[in-house]
Amino acid sequence: MNRSVSRRVLGLSVQEWALVGITMIWGATFLVVHTAMQHSGPWFFVGFRFLAAGIFAAAIFWRSLRGMTWREFGAGAAIGAAIYGGYGLQTAGLQTIDSSTSAFMTAFYVPLVPLLQWLVLRKPPRALTLVGAGLAFVGLLLVAGIGSKGIQLGTGEILTLISTLPIAGEIILISLFGGRFDVGRLTVVQLLTASVLGFATMPVAGEQIPAFDPVWLFAGLGMGLASGLIQLTMNWAQRSVSATRATIIYTGEPVWAGVVGRIAGERIPPLAILGAGLIIAGTLLSELQPRRADGGTAEDPDPEDPEDEARPEDPAPSGRLGSPA
Repeated sequence: MNRSVSRRVLGLSVQEWALVGITMIWGATFLVVHTAMQHSGPWFFVGFRFLAAGIFAAAIFWRSLRGMTWREFGAGAAIGAAIYGGYGLQTAGLQTIDSSTSAFMTAFYVPLVPLLQWLVLRKPPRALTLVGAGLAFVGLLLVAGIGSKGIQLGTGEILTLISTLPIAGEIILISLFGGRFDVGRLTVVQLLTASVLGFATMPVAGEQIPAFDPVWLFAGLGMGLASGLIQLTMNWAQRSVSATRATIIYTGEPVWAGVVGRIAGERIPPLAILGAGLIIAGTLLSELQPRRADGGTAEDPDPEDPEDEARPEDPAPSGRLGSPA
């Protein structure tokens, strides 16, 4: 059998199917975290779940940890700091907003990534990216809720919006470091860094260790296992899956979150549903690659440009669409 054919099932590669699987898991994790927030503070939960995830990853990659370099440690710590900021603020937001709302608002990070690249790396976005970002922003306002007094943002919505910045930063950092360092070492360091920073934030936020409750215990252990699996899959799959195809797959995350939330009894107002649709449309539009005259896309190497093969690909979203996993 042809090797190129055997590696694809229903048009998707093994790496792409792996991303489809974890996207479904991500969608369900919003409700898990939202439920856990009724029994635990956000920063303790972030520290606990990433500690469990770090131990899980270390148990798998303990042999490779012996050869870790300071550069690998620094790269993993930088990614871990971004994970801590994104997941921590998102988890804090889930104390007061529904899991579905959190998922759709967090999806705004996708069109935000090229805008940050423009600001930080001086890489101007394409016209479709700007249009997609505009659509997603309008959808964001509808999901957040527009009342007679204008846009009404509570603490949960504000924290969730802010969380999209470090989530976008995580994407850029993983794209910079993911292919240059050992996947196992990078995964262990970033998970444990997020855990340490989460626990360290507790006294600053005035948060106490919660009373024992099996809800946060099993939720944290389950999320830890999911976090380790997801971060590992993300670091592995992003080596070969293009930004465009990855984004299309990741767009299903808030949809799965909405389905799970609806089953659990959450209700989304009609305007918020329209807003969610605009966010998804904007996310897809922002990652569309225009066709060149030779039939290729903007992310494919230009056969007439000898330097094109050396140009790095745009960062692919790091999974989750920023999910709590």
